[in-house]
Amino acid sequence: MSDNDTGGTPKDSHYARLRRAHREKTRGAPPVRPRRPSHPGRPAPADRVRLYGIHTVQAALANPERRLHRLLATRNAVNRLELAGEPPCPLEIVEPKLLDQELGTDAVHQGVMLEADPLPARRLDSLAEANLLLVLDQVTDPHNVGAILRSAAAFDVGALITTTRHSPQESGVLAKSASGALEVVPHIEVVNLADALGELASLGYQTVGLDSEGPQPLEAALAGRKVALILGSEGKGLRQKTRDTVASLARLDVPGRIKSLNVSNAAAVALYAARWHLAR
Repeated sequence: MSDNDTGGTPKDSHYARLRRAHREKTRGAPPVRPRRPSHPGRPAPADRVRLYGIHTVQAALANPERRLHRLLATRNAVNRLELAGEPPCPLEIVEPKLLDQELGTDAVHQGVMLEADPLPARRLDSLAEANLLLVLDQVTDPHNVGAILRSAAAFDVGALITTTRHSPQESGVLAKSASGALEVVPHIEVVNLADALGELASLGYQTVGLDSEGPQPLEAALAGRKVALILGSEGKGLRQKTRDTVASLARLDVPGRIKSLNVSNAAAVALYAARWHLAR
């Protein structure tokens, strides 16, 4: 005997009930808007970088070492930048859509873009009396490097040292993640990290590599009055050559069940410990 013969509901009534339930659940809810298609943006002119975001651009405009070319901003962004007098480079008032076309729809530009030259290259022998340095051994993610730069600025690091290869170049993504710190923390690129660590040692820096299997906690390893902390890549950590070159290896002791930290978080914790040591 069929469902219809017994006076029951049709076989497709199950789906009808689901549709009714969905209508009831979503009644009054805001409509679902289709996601914007991703657009990569236009490439920057040769030998220039495009910086974006309010804090990033504000810091770059205030940096006397920046050679600026043009500033594109919405009217709202101009007010947020709080420019004192005439801007230091040509300013174009634009609509947000134009910035999406220039930078790509994934860039969180906050209505402003600055076109400038990359910062001048620096050398290790340009280090003055800095007592704390941060060295990255092939950390490749620009978001991580940007976050590390923010921590470096917060803890008054004298310079961030990276390798020329297998490290992100200066870019809008890195600068936005650094939120202005790229303009205040000197960034030095070296070709050979082992040679650079040797030079730092000759300049009086205690080179301490962070390693999860380090023989002692970082707090116990810190001994000198000038410290260079070395952190490895997101996945592999320090390379063997780097392990063999640093003066000592140390670990970050953490009490929780997860014993490893993201490299940017590890950098912040290590910098706090180093600053505490140097302040004693």
